[in-house]
Amino acid sequence: MAHRLVGPLAALLLLAPQLAPFPAAAAAAELRLVGLRGATTATANTPEAMRSAVAAMMQQLVRRNNLAPEQVVAATFTATADLDVLFPASVARRLPGWDRVALLDMQQLAVRGDLPRCIRVLVLAWLPADKIPQAVYLGEAARLRPDLAPAAVAPPGGGGQDGRPLQRH
Repeated sequence: MAHRLVGPLAALLLLAPQLAPFPAAAAAAELRLVGLRGATTATANTPEAMRSAVAAMMQQLVRRNNLAPEQVVAATFTATADLDVLFPASVARRLPGWDRVALLDMQQLAVRGDLPRCIRVLVLAWLPADKIPQAVYLGEAARLRPDLAPAAVAPPGGGGQDGRPLQRH
């Protein structure tokens, strides 16, 4: 059965498949390339706290989107400047099959009043066309996008490091 790509990047990806490998399982399904967002906070600037935060975020992102490593094209991680003891991508690279995924770490743009000790991720992945991408916002990061964070993990009110309201992302 022939596969059919849907979405704005379909034409580009058909012309340059090496940019985003098409998973073998796609032959029987319509897939689209999506951006999956996630954010979390580390309790401290320690390797253990960062590993724990990134691992929990990535496990939830994989579980909620039913992701297999061959569906993932790339992932970009950002961390606020107050997190400088390890690269978040090094944690994701330990996930089964993720050692072959293109991973990149960057420092988050410093914005006054932003959430401290925050780690964000943007995962580009192939999902079935009828699957709604599920974002993951954990810990204090649930305040960044309360509309996307489950009520059970969204902390009440509050603002950024200086008490000002957090900017939505």
